[in-house]
Amino acid sequence: MGSLVGHVTPGLAFLVLGFWHLFNHIKLHSLHPNSFTSSAWFPVSKLRYLELFLIMVASSISISMELFIGPARHQPFDPDGTIPSTHLHNFEHSSISMTFFTYAAFAMLLDKISPKAKYSLTQFLGAVAFAQELLLFHLHSTDHMGVEGQYHLLLQSVIFVSLATTLIGIELPKSFIVCFIRSLSIFYQGVWFIVMGYMLWTPEFVSKGCFLHFEEGHQVARCSSDEALHRAKSLVNILFSWTLIAVTIFSMSFYLFLVKLYGENVEYSTLTKEEGLELEEDSDDVESQKESKTWGAQKLY
Repeated sequence: MGSLVGHVTPGLAFLVLGFWHLFNHIKLHSLHPNSFTSSAWFPVSKLRYLELFLIMVASSISISMELFIGPARHQPFDPDGTIPSTHLHNFEHSSISMTFFTYAAFAMLLDKISPKAKYSLTQFLGAVAFAQELLLFHLHSTDHMGVEGQYHLLLQSVIFVSLATTLIGIELPKSFIVCFIRSLSIFYQGVWFIVMGYMLWTPEFVSKGCFLHFEEGHQVARCSSDEALHRAKSLVNILFSWTLIAVTIFSMSFYLFLVKLYGENVEYSTLTKEEGLELEEDSDDVESQKESKTWGAQKLY
């Protein structure tokens, strides 16, 4: 991370994953509102483990970029074998990616073995990944006091929602709202990563009174005065609020669209079933009348 590409790329990964989960949970709930059960991940018909495989690939690319491709010497250590302070954040970011790789690998393995605790353990692995992400961003070696620190502070609130809903989902697998919020929080993580990347490392978007300064191997947003820093942090808070409103509007509109698209199929099948029952009842009534007339004629005869 520490650059525009370093934030936009993982942001796109979280955004796509969150959107995929949001779509599938809404679709599943629309088609089966009475028997809905959430899923930690969603298989694809032709390639069952595509989602998990892509998470592993993305995590591997992230680890490679942080530890081997990004560093000038293509390895993160000093000549004496120690970790230099300029590469501490690379190890922090790669540790997050390693945890998500572990989640995807064991989720795939659990699905193949299919033990009774498969769902709970998969959710637990997801919770560990979000807990690791939250911990390392909270204890991030990057400056906590500057503008970038304010972006990371607000990001932590979104990660906490992902962590909390994943843990709650272990006990409430049939709760649609828990799955909906978790999926949306993952989507919002992606959005905020992308916003962070563009707002922090595009000179035109840097707040007035602030500038980009090269420190410890990457560019950092610095402000010329306390007043400029306070203004920049306040603008970040406002941007976070506006982004939250936009994501909420999108999620509600997306939900209503999918409910209309897939919910009509449920209503149609239900109506057809009810009509079938009515036809059966009418048929039974007709048969009963015929039998009564036949019995009455035989009795008269």
